[in-house]
Amino acid sequence: MADIVKACRTRTRLFLSLGCAFLLCVQAACHNEPLVVFEDAGGTKASFRVEVADTARKRNWGLMYRNELGTDEGMLFVFPDERDQSFWMKNTPLSLDIIFMDARGRVVGIVHDTVPFSTRSVGIGVPSRYVLEVRAGLARRNGIAVGDAARFKRVPGIP
Repeated sequence: MADIVKACRTRTRLFLSLGCAFLLCVQAACHNEPLVVFEDAGGTKASFRVEVADTARKRNWGLMYRNELGTDEGMLFVFPDERDQSFWMKNTPLSLDIIFMDARGRVVGIVHDTVPFSTRSVGIGVPSRYVLEVRAGLARRNGIAVGDAARFKRVPGIP
């Protein structure tokens, strides 16, 4: 009986050690992901783990054909210069909020609740350098508004 108890304790310790190691790896991976963090005078409003679309090919492909996007996930479009950007929802089955930011990371406009699969061009008529796409409704739910500041963490090419 003592041998069985000892074996169970050994297995339990092994599983706990493996579980802790797994969680530490997941945490480390999450801490290396690019983030866009929205802040106001009260602190952090929202934080999104992002895929970075920093080439023409990635920007053209965007979130097309994606059926899922988490509530803390998004795609950050990084453009080479600040200009009036426009998007369409062709081949995009998700409704999105599109948040436009200037070169300093200030929100200059938001298009809420885009229409999936639409080929109509949407924009804000104001120059922007960075554009974040997140699931529809998240901008309002998180209180993100024109004038808010965004910080970019671990985004390649953005200091």
